[in-house]
Amino acid sequence: MRAIIHVDMDAFYASVEQRDNPALRGKPIIVGGHAQRGVVVAASYEVRPFGVRSAMPMARAIKAAPHAIVVKPRFSAYAEASEQVFAIFERYTPLIEPLSLDEAFLDVTASVGLFGTPADIARRIRKEIADELNLPASAGIATVKFVAKIASDLAKPNGQREVRPEETVAFLAGLPVSRLWGVGPKTEEALKAAGLRTIGDVAAREPEWLEERLGSSGRHLWELSQGIDTREVVPDRAAKSVGAEDTFEEDLTGVDALKPHVHSQALRVGRRLRRAGVKGRVVQLKLKFADFTLITRRTTLREATDDGQALYRTALELMERSHEGKPIRLTGVSVQLDDVPPQLGLFPAAPPRTAKLNAALDKIAERFGSKAITTADIAGSEAPADDAHRSERPVDRPKR
Repeated sequence: MRAIIHVDMDAFYASVEQRDNPALRGKPIIVGGHAQRGVVVAASYEVRPFGVRSAMPMARAIKAAPHAIVVKPRFSAYAEASEQVFAIFERYTPLIEPLSLDEAFLDVTASVGLFGTPADIARRIRKEIADELNLPASAGIATVKFVAKIASDLAKPNGQREVRPEETVAFLAGLPVSRLWGVGPKTEEALKAAGLRTIGDVAAREPEWLEERLGSSGRHLWELSQGIDTREVVPDRAAKSVGAEDTFEEDLTGVDALKPHVHSQALRVGRRLRRAGVKGRVVQLKLKFADFTLITRRTTLREATDDGQALYRTALELMERSHEGKPIRLTGVSVQLDDVPPQLGLFPAAPPRTAKLNAALDKIAERFGSKAITTADIAGSEAPADDAHRSERPVDRPKR
């Protein structure tokens, strides 16, 4: 029997905002962007009774809860909190499969002898997150990923639920069929047309009967209804590229207006490369125009690099050649990682002059935060600081 924990932070972005600004605690807050074209990034539990949910249009959310406090997203703060949360996970197991910045599966099968029962481990993790980071988290404990995920959903907010092997089928039976992984609106409609409204209804049918009506997915759904899920917790796979991108609140026009954002993205990519101990030679610039037309431009450097300033100079050259004077809503910088390490020479080459400077800057940022020191053009603009963005899953997490 495996022991799997699904940990999910509660209203993560909103909780970080309420933690960092005590005046927001207990208040209905919406974390989101532009009131007309933006979407809700996160909604605190205080505003959810009014129907506000993540990913819904901001205009609709504000109409549903006009009294809510709208907070502009601070993605660097969420990325920093995510790193701290995952550092706590790593105290208990190396088998961590991130699903996003704020949730992950943990396989603690081999950790039970050191830290106690799976429920004890989940309780310790949640307590350390609460004590050290002042953030709430929920957890589900089961022998399979599918059940652990549902258990954590039902434990929210700030709770945990364990489903023992012998309880699994009964636990699932009363839940709607929409809870089954792989059941979208069309499949749900087909199941309901066949008289199957709960997971228990699916479990009561023969798998062959389901296969006749749903094809190969019929047996898969039957297995899930029985609590059968053979998928293992898969730790982060190696990244093939590292990138950073930002969608702007307002469309920007002109190279000068875009420079701070591209600079910030290049620095963020460079910092992530150094943290992972990798370099790359292929630099790519992404531009999305106001009409949603997307173009990418790339070039290959003579030598692999992890220096953000070198990446910025390259990306700037690409932008100056590609910019058409039209309003732009998104820019992004990425680097393709070298698959093969460079061949070592007989005499090791001296490190580049920027290596010591970058190392010093990284230490300052690690100790005092990403905004402690930055370049003048970024400090004087609304470009994000040199840190990870919400769209960048930190696959290069350093081993502890």
